[in-house]
Amino acid sequence: MFNVFEKYLRSWTNISDEEMDLIRAASTEKKIRKWQSILHDGEVWKSNCFITSGCFRLYRYSPDGVDHTLRFGIENWWITDQESYNHETPSAYNIEALAASTIVLWSKPAWEELLDTIPALKHFQERLFARSLEMSNRRIYSLISNSAEEKYLEFQKIYPQVFNKVPLHMVASYLGISRETLSRVRASFSKK
Repeated sequence: MFNVFEKYLRSWTNISDEEMDLIRAASTEKKIRKWQSILHDGEVWKSNCFITSGCFRLYRYSPDGVDHTLRFGIENWWITDQESYNHETPSAYNIEALAASTIVLWSKPAWEELLDTIPALKHFQERLFARSLEMSNRRIYSLISNSAEEKYLEFQKIYPQVFNKVPLHMVASYLGISRETLSRVRASFSKK
């Protein structure tokens, strides 16, 4: 599992073998079953989580009990509740595996020590946060300005590995449209 992370990190930044050994020593590897949750609302998220295989979703419930998918995470992506992690407050979100998955975790204290010890890792994290903010801004813009058809096409482009692996109601939830609208959009594209 860690070798997947190592390959990923080395593709982004220069890390010495000694620094990689420190990162590995501070990590924990886990196998997660399909539908297993790694975060429940009300819990405090205390880890950095890198997905080495599988698929996850970050979601929360509205007051009327409807779940809303905010993000998917696939191999070579991170999944987190950054707000709970930063402020050490109970999460409003849930993170569950949509397939059997493997992850690499670092506790918050261990990760912060690594950031203090390894400047390249700190620089990597800064670039990762900047990229995450850019993606969030694009997603917000898409949600408030794109048609259902445009959202559908964008989702297929961003998540080609996810689209056929998750239930349609989760895709619809992520797109901010009803399942019926998603079915209509998909049918219109299949006729073209």
